[in-house]
Amino acid sequence: MSRLRNFLLPFNLAAGATACLAMWWIRQGRVNRSGLTRNTEELTWQALRQLNIAAEARYIAVNGLELHTIVAGPPAGPLVVLLHGFPENWYTWRKQIKALAEAGYRVVVPDQRGYNLSDKPHGIHNYRLEALSADIVELIRSFGREKAIVVGHDWGGVVAWYLAMHHAEVVEKLIVMNAPHPATYLREIRSNPAQQRKSWYVGFFQLPILPEELLGYDPIESARYFFRQNAVNQEAFSSFDIHVMATALAQPEALTSMLNWYRAIVRDRSALENLRPIEVPTLLIWAEDDTALGRSLTYGLEPWISNLQLHFIPHCGHWVQNEAPDEVNAELVAFLQGT
Repeated sequence: MSRLRNFLLPFNLAAGATACLAMWWIRQGRVNRSGLTRNTEELTWQALRQLNIAAEARYIAVNGLELHTIVAGPPAGPLVVLLHGFPENWYTWRKQIKALAEAGYRVVVPDQRGYNLSDKPHGIHNYRLEALSADIVELIRSFGREKAIVVGHDWGGVVAWYLAMHHAEVVEKLIVMNAPHPATYLREIRSNPAQQRKSWYVGFFQLPILPEELLGYDPIESARYFFRQNAVNQEAFSSFDIHVMATALAQPEALTSMLNWYRAIVRDRSALENLRPIEVPTLLIWAEDDTALGRSLTYGLEPWISNLQLHFIPHCGHWVQNEAPDEVNAELVAFLQGT
């Protein structure tokens, strides 16, 4: 017995040291996040000022939650709702808000549930596409409107596709940027090895605890990785931009809530498989050098979208609205005005 104890002693010591190191590392990550969030209100005010247009932040009640929402543009203008993706927040649309408001549109930009300053319900089931899209339906109606122009990027684009399929009554026009239609995503993820390799992170995000602790240990470094290192035009993100994005990542419970979007879609794929044709006018903007989503995801959409315009932007990465804002804004306004 003593021999066994002697044999196991090094392993026990190693396990104890590893546990202590892990606890210190997790605690240090929480300290890092806490330090970033102390001046959230001031940082949000500065970000609003940098829009160079009259805009306000509101908390809007939807589905028993409150969504932190930026509002700009003439109150009577056509309603445009801008939906961000992962790991973004309302600020990802900073280069579109002014352009759309000055073109006469009422611009509404929420932090979607689980993100930044919006409410973060516990439980993976609260991040199913049905719940995410229901938030936007209620958000549109909270402005006294029956319909809105819905614009989505990345996960925001997935919500936008779902809205146009299952809540078409609230969608006047649809604009999606670098977010695959569910039909083409399922096709490519099942049969295209290149897209399977690009989507490795979806599997990693299914792990409990580890992804949020890794991404949350140093939110500023994580923001640099996501927004600069994965961009073609890395100058699209200033130090201030990175700080705003990092502060959103650092909000309490934010990373777990963001990752629960991925966990929910894997656990309940019915939302991706229950497809309906989209009949509203649709514009798909696609940056060709996206590291996570290949161009093949734009092929074969004709059976699913009856009125589709497709615009490719070469030499541009995933964050297309930030990396090529002038071209994106010109396409947005032209499509909305029918020119």
